[in-house]
Order: sequence, then structure tokens, then C-alpha cells
Amino acid sequence: MKKFFTREQKITIVYGILCIVVLLVVLQLWLLTATMNAYLGGDTGVLWPALIASVICFLLNLGLLRYLYAMERR
Repeated sequence: MKKFFTREQKITIVYGILCIVVLLVVLQLWLLTATMNAYLGGDTGVLWPALIASVICFLLNLGLLRYLYAMERR
């Protein structure tokens, strides 16, 4: 038998995911600011690592969104 989440459990999961998403978005904004500051200062060595980190944050957010959609289908 499959165990389904109750409404209260789903709300708790959604709040937890929302906190993680907000944290990742703030991290991406900080990463953009730090990268632009370094680039405008003449340091071009941080561009590719910053891009990779930003893509990883985006993929994590996308995975969390897919989890929410999968949880709603149950």
C-alpha cells in the first residue's frame, strides 16, 4: 500500500521547500553581485565557476519544483 501525505504534512513539506528555494535565490543574487564586482574590477577568472554554481542552483530549484508537482499528483 502506498502511503499518502496528509494535508498538514504537505503544507510542512511545501514550507520547507519554500525556505530552501528562497535561500538558493538569495545565494544566486549574491553570486551575481560578487561576480559582477569581480568582473568590473578586472578579474575574469571567476566567470566560469560562478556560471557553474548558478546553473547548479537553478537545477536544484528545478528539482524541487518537479518534486512538488509529483507530490500533487499523488
